[in-house]
Amino acid sequence: MKIGFDNDKYIREQAAGILERQRKFGSKLYLEFGGKLMFDMHAARVLPGYDPNVKLRLLRHLKDHVDIVLCIFAGDIERKKMRADFGISYDADAMKLIDDLRSWDLNVRAVVITRFEGQPAAIQFRDKLQRRGVRVYCHRPTRGYPTDVDTIVSEEGYGAAEYVETERPIVVVTGPGPGSGKLATCLAMLYHDCRAGRKAGYAKFETFPIWNLPLKHPVNIAYEAATADLRDVNMIDPFHLEAYRETTTNYNRDVAAFPLLRAIWERITNEPCPYRSPTDMGVNRCGFGIIDDEVVREASCQEIIRRHFRAKTEYVLGSSDEESVSRIEMLMKDLGLRDEDRPVVIPARDAAEQAAKAGKGVNGFCTGAAIQLPDGTIVTGRNSQTMNAASAVVLNAIKRLAGIPDKLHLLPPELIADIVSLKRDALGEKTTSLNLGELLVALAISASANPVAKAAMECLKDLRDQEMHITHIVAPGDASGLRRIGLRPTSDPKFRNAALFG
Repeated sequence: MKIGFDNDKYIREQAAGILERQRKFGSKLYLEFGGKLMFDMHAARVLPGYDPNVKLRLLRHLKDHVDIVLCIFAGDIERKKMRADFGISYDADAMKLIDDLRSWDLNVRAVVITRFEGQPAAIQFRDKLQRRGVRVYCHRPTRGYPTDVDTIVSEEGYGAAEYVETERPIVVVTGPGPGSGKLATCLAMLYHDCRAGRKAGYAKFETFPIWNLPLKHPVNIAYEAATADLRDVNMIDPFHLEAYRETTTNYNRDVAAFPLLRAIWERITNEPCPYRSPTDMGVNRCGFGIIDDEVVREASCQEIIRRHFRAKTEYVLGSSDEESVSRIEMLMKDLGLRDEDRPVVIPARDAAEQAAKAGKGVNGFCTGAAIQLPDGTIVTGRNSQTMNAASAVVLNAIKRLAGIPDKLHLLPPELIADIVSLKRDALGEKTTSLNLGELLVALAISASANPVAKAAMECLKDLRDQEMHITHIVAPGDASGLRRIGLRPTSDPKFRNAALFG
């Protein structure tokens, strides 16, 4: 992989920026962490070389200065909102985040359930955490927000939110997704500190958009594509331009919210707001970690295409709308991109077409898949009576990586036959082809007695972060396996058969 980002340089720059901001405000800095704190796979895809957990490395570097507060919106708990990259709900992700932080020797000081209105699922979540020794605060919606500043900055507004006790000078306020209430929590704590005569301040930690990259830089456009469903739009920060005659990149929500935030700040502190623009609020040194702009541009263009495939698939599944697809298509046109610019797309479609011409497939449906290996070689696979396309292409890929001839079987035919029989006869399943999860189990069984299968299985780790495309929507049995292997799959927005259910 070509490297375009230097993690160590970024950590040095970002840590220095945070400490400088904390010293500016005195005893306490509430630092709102935007984006993913851990496993930031979007950043890793658009900034090759970026460590998905570099923010944890940063926090560990600042460990003696930092307390962590985790916010989660009660409504997200109630409706079981899902984190797409892990396939788990936001409340489960919050608990996973606490465990992951502990494994890095970083402790979550408290969890704040925001906009709490007695939702049963939120109460259950609170009780579960408290019984495990985690301190939980429940903050109700801020009265008067967003128009009535007098009420917001009063004992009925921010004053009604219980003060979150912290010890260290930098309080990192994070959450499992957008709209988690991080900003409200920061400002409520700022209100309490000011009322108690304690010096405190607020700043924002963001990764994207990168303020010192051009508005139309592919990295920033990839952020727009990633947030198309939120209707985020990158724009020149007008406040920064007016204040400093300097062009910087920000996005619509921060720009729109800045006048209100400035008014709230001045009402809380009874002093002029120290920030003259939304860009001023941010502590973002990500752009200084880029060491190869060309590599980063190419990676970002590929991410935009991935996002286009994902949006089209979600639209067909009913979990997204047509406008999200149209917005990404418009971004692609601006950069002159097509779906076929993704190297694995055409080979996957060719594999399906060749299978159709040969009369192969299952019940008249032929699907193809392709994986690009680390050396640039593209391997394909197709569905059959015994194996679906995702399973076939992964099997072919690890055989190629291990130098095993195509004609050599990794799985004994009798093992495959037994699994097919189990699915068809004992479990009564309509689809008997092995999905990826089943293939991996079968491969592990075969590897115990077959050294060739074991050699191939050990090559699974070499598929991490490799590109993949499949000509139908990925089935649930494949999606989990693809996540675990670490492949980067996209799919055409087509169902693998005509059935409406199953």
